[in-house]
Amino acid sequence: MKAAVFTALNKDLEIRDDVTLGELGPKDVRVKIAASGVCHSDLSVVNGTIPAPPPCVLGHEGAGIIQEVGEAVTSVAKGDKVILSFVCACNVCKPCLRRQSYLCASNGAQAMSKNFRLGGEPLAGMTGLGTFAEELIIGEGGVVKIDDDIPLDIAALVGCGVTTGVGASINTAEIKPGSSVVVFGCGGVGISAIQGARIAGASAILAVDTMENKLEQAKHFGATHVTTPDGLDSAKLAITGGEGFDYALECIGNSKTIRATYDAARLGGTAVIVGVGRLDDMVQFSAFELFFANKTLRGSMYGSANVRTFMPELLSLWKNGKLDLESMISRRIKLEEVNDAFRAMQAGEVIRSVIDF
Repeated sequence: MKAAVFTALNKDLEIRDDVTLGELGPKDVRVKIAASGVCHSDLSVVNGTIPAPPPCVLGHEGAGIIQEVGEAVTSVAKGDKVILSFVCACNVCKPCLRRQSYLCASNGAQAMSKNFRLGGEPLAGMTGLGTFAEELIIGEGGVVKIDDDIPLDIAALVGCGVTTGVGASINTAEIKPGSSVVVFGCGGVGISAIQGARIAGASAILAVDTMENKLEQAKHFGATHVTTPDGLDSAKLAITGGEGFDYALECIGNSKTIRATYDAARLGGTAVIVGVGRLDDMVQFSAFELFFANKTLRGSMYGSANVRTFMPELLSLWKNGKLDLESMISRRIKLEEVNDAFRAMQAGEVIRSVIDF
């Protein structure tokens, strides 16, 4: 089958037609991929921000139809439509039982699985998935069943960016109605965080980005104010009287913007770090300011989402016109065009490209 394989840092993916699958285990499912989003985290693997040793099949944001299930699988069946979850949700470990499935103890095992084959040798998929392939094998905990009437290109977006961004606003930050919010970064995750803030009832939502075209997109998705970084102080003064924002969300993954996000939150406010940064990119705070400012500083892994309930809730919001997913699809491509999609993403030309299989 066809698959896009990451072979070396900062190199184009290889589009292969000789990738195969390994054996289906008793708790595994085989999924035919219908659509996969091209997410910035895929690009972050290619440039080394997210460590994932090559070779591996990229892609972690997808949806498809189950073709086969292992003998011990109980929650899904052949023919079911599913979203792929790059974070496992086993439902039996301590984090899952605490309703923190985004910290599932099975994540490591899923991420290290090698269910593809290339030249007879085991080949990994990104986060254990590899949605830039026509089919994949994943453990039962890595799929979320959805209703039959959900289009799979729409469902694919929920597999990462939408869950991460909307979840950061609703689950992690717990934005309250009438509050003020600033979102740094208006890519796919940032746009979703803006939508989450709007759904939560924020009265003022400031979008910050270096690219004017992204700021225009942010307005469409619910930002009430927009600015480039050099206008941040003026916008903060106009919106909050200079006090700072109730909630500040960082959707980039950079030490400078993380620091700016913390600073943008008011005294006693909440700063949420959503973007994935490099392991060696350090952020500095003084011991005194952490005490004195009384701010809440939180990370947000996968939007702090319990995927088995949150993903269907997001699709319900979409069905009822409260969550715009169609407008997030900037470009439809074939698998062979994935490297062009990466270049368009780097240039800030698109929010999301979707691979139609």
